[in-house]
Amino acid sequence: MRSSCSGKNTWPFKISLWITRESTIFYYHLAPTPANTMNNELCIGLVSISDRATNGVYVDQGLPALEAWFASALISPWRMVTRLIADEQALIEQTLIELCDTAGCHLVLTTGGTGPAMRDVTPEATLAVAHKIMPGFGEQMRQISLQFVPTALLSRQVGVIRGQSLILNLPGQPKSIKEILEGVKDAEGNQQVPGIFAAVPYCIDLIGGPYIETNEAVVKSFRPKSAIKPKTTPQ
Repeated sequence: MRSSCSGKNTWPFKISLWITRESTIFYYHLAPTPANTMNNELCIGLVSISDRATNGVYVDQGLPALEAWFASALISPWRMVTRLIADEQALIEQTLIELCDTAGCHLVLTTGGTGPAMRDVTPEATLAVAHKIMPGFGEQMRQISLQFVPTALLSRQVGVIRGQSLILNLPGQPKSIKEILEGVKDAEGNQQVPGIFAAVPYCIDLIGGPYIETNEAVVKSFRPKSAIKPKTTPQ
């Protein structure tokens, strides 16, 4: 298990100056920036959230499924950091903050804890650490899952940005993870409903991350023509 994607962190400070008749007040805003945002390697944080897997009741399936999917889907350089934790909101928040602010992950994916059960608190934890909410990701996840099961209405996945990191909630089942990332295809492999990962590379571009290239046989990323660079890695 890799603990970090970066070497030494950089911690720039933004300083605001407020001057009043009574005094001069300085406000220091801590703005952590992942140290590896300047290189071309994508750092992915994977967090499996499950009480039972953490306690050894069953073997976690979410992390292996995501690792296998990225191995087939990405052709540009990448590495990952993994965490297996319990369904505790404070712990989830702490883990997400650590992966974004300290480990330097550009993309953080969680699995599990997004339903209506009492212990399902992943969306609440994700929103608690967010700087910006990206509602389109959650909307598209439910749209995809509704093509397969009506209980997709019970899912509460969200997508958010923290600093220069994109955080996305995914379900815990490997089959559902693949469907949401790749979307809905017909028997010939033609795209019927786009998967959410099609929009991830351009989102990472916009928040200052590395340029991501995908294996189009698995998932084709979308960018405006002005944002497309010549391919550097063969398919």
